[in-house]
Amino acid sequence: MSKATNAADTQPAVRKRGNRPTEDAPVLGFSAAEFRRRLSGWYRDHARVLPWRGVDDPYATWLSEIMLQQTRVATVIDRYKEFLLRFPTISDLANADEADVLALWSGLGYYRRARMLLRGAQFVEREMQGKLPSTALELRTLPGVGEYTAAAIASIAFGESVAVLDGNVERVLLRLLGEPEDKSAQARARLVAVAGMLVPPARRGRAAKKGVVGERDHAAGDHNQAMMELGAMICLPRSPLCSQCPVMELCRTRGEHATPPRAKMQSRTVAHLLALRKRGVETEVLLERRAREASLMAEMMELPALPLDVTEGREPVLRLRHSITNTNYYVQVFTESVASESVVGVAAPEDSLVEQIPAAKEALEWITTGKLAQLPLTGLARKTLQRLQVMSAPRLKIGKE
Repeated sequence: MSKATNAADTQPAVRKRGNRPTEDAPVLGFSAAEFRRRLSGWYRDHARVLPWRGVDDPYATWLSEIMLQQTRVATVIDRYKEFLLRFPTISDLANADEADVLALWSGLGYYRRARMLLRGAQFVEREMQGKLPSTALELRTLPGVGEYTAAAIASIAFGESVAVLDGNVERVLLRLLGEPEDKSAQARARLVAVAGMLVPPARRGRAAKKGVVGERDHAAGDHNQAMMELGAMICLPRSPLCSQCPVMELCRTRGEHATPPRAKMQSRTVAHLLALRKRGVETEVLLERRAREASLMAEMMELPALPLDVTEGREPVLRLRHSITNTNYYVQVFTESVASESVVGVAAPEDSLVEQIPAAKEALEWITTGKLAQLPLTGLARKTLQRLQVMSAPRLKIGKE
């Protein structure tokens, strides 16, 4: 196909709505209409079937966008389904206990998202009669909803002609324009303008009427999902699949673009204790609740941490690696059986690891293993307990018997 361009499509235009381009927007160098035609055809034929696509529920769209932030699609799929089974409406979520929400979120990481989602649902229920606002500008008033999430919800759920700009879309645009990665505010503003030039305008007429089931304008939402899909499946960070790209002929890079060196991952060795005791026919495990003011995973529950020096000469029952943001944790788990009549800090031998736990005693709690799935466990605790077969892999039993 040719690279024929249309001047009206490639020149900047003055528009005032959302993140549409301004008079300072860059020249694309190719036809926006041709780009949309190629992209939409590819998306129609190759889009992954995902449970949050094609739904007619703004709440479900909101949930999926929050879960997908910095989390792999494969990880989100099952958790998304479980969450909707447990909390099928905004009202159900608004009336939930935070601990139950965090329990469902366990393993997804970035737990602030779950807390903000709960607060957002409570805000919508209390101040908006249980209905999500339909524009990106209004959606920004919700706790935990930033520019990207607001644009995604507004376009996908309500058909607003507003572009999204996540990491995948940003990479696609940089390569289309033949530009290196630049984290400055000015560079981001330029990409916002380009993304706005590419998103299709809202259709006029009956199909654009909001609230008419089956007649909402899906053009902008489909375009935004196609852009994200292109970045996730074809325009990969390393070794992009250019020969399979529907817009390769419009791209100035056709390969990897220049990026600054990545920050080096940090490494830390940590130790945790698996302490078990019998209570009649039940088994209990000792857990530590993180402080409310903790910067990460506040009030989540985990296996008690141990100082490394008290584990010298002992062989761990489990070694594993666990990554959080830019740190690789090399985890050693030590085990200790505790007499059924003992409690933390009482009747324990001098060399007991339980006695070496630095956490305050009030932060420690014995939990019946059968109740672990209902607790807000950290991802590392859940992974460890499952690998050591203290906790079964199915996290929750949801729905009717």
